[in-house]
Amino acid sequence: MDKHFKSVLAISIAFVLGCGFNSIANSSTTVSKIAVVDVPRVVSQSTQVKNLKAEHDKKKNEMIQLMNKAKSEVDAQTDINKKKAIAEKYDKELAAKREAAAKDYAKKLADIDKNITAVITKQAQASGYDMVIAKASVLYGGDNITEQVIKNIK
Repeated sequence: MDKHFKSVLAISIAFVLGCGFNSIANSSTTVSKIAVVDVPRVVSQSTQVKNLKAEHDKKKNEMIQLMNKAKSEVDAQTDINKKKAIAEKYDKELAAKREAAAKDYAKKLADIDKNITAVITKQAQASGYDMVIAKASVLYGGDNITEQVIKNIK
C-alpha cells in the first residue's frame, strides 16, 4: 500500500506540474496592439475633403446658374415649339453636367478614401500596431491615434 500511495502521489504531482507549465505557456502568448481612429474627425479635418466640398459647391452653383439661364430663355420665348426645343436642349445639357459631376465626385471621393486609409495604415505600422479599429465601434480600449493621423493627412 505504501508503494501504491507513493506512485499515486508521484503521478498527482506530475499532473499538477504539467498543468502549471501548460498554464504558464498559454499565458505568455502575445497580445495584439490595437489602435482606434475617429474616422469622421479625420475626414472633417482633411484638406482634400474640404477642397472637394468647395469644388462640388462650385459645380452646383454653376448648374443653378445654367438652370436660371434656361428658365430665362424659355420664359422669353413666345413660340411654344421654340420653348420646347430650348427646354429640351437645356435639360440634356444639365443632365450631362449632373452625370459628369457625379462621376467626378465619386472618383475623387474614392481617391481620398484610399489616401486616408493609406495614411492610417502607415501611421499604425510605424507605431507598431497590429490592428486599427474605427473609434465609433469601440466601447473601451485601444490607443487613440487620431491626432497623429490628422497631422499626416493632406
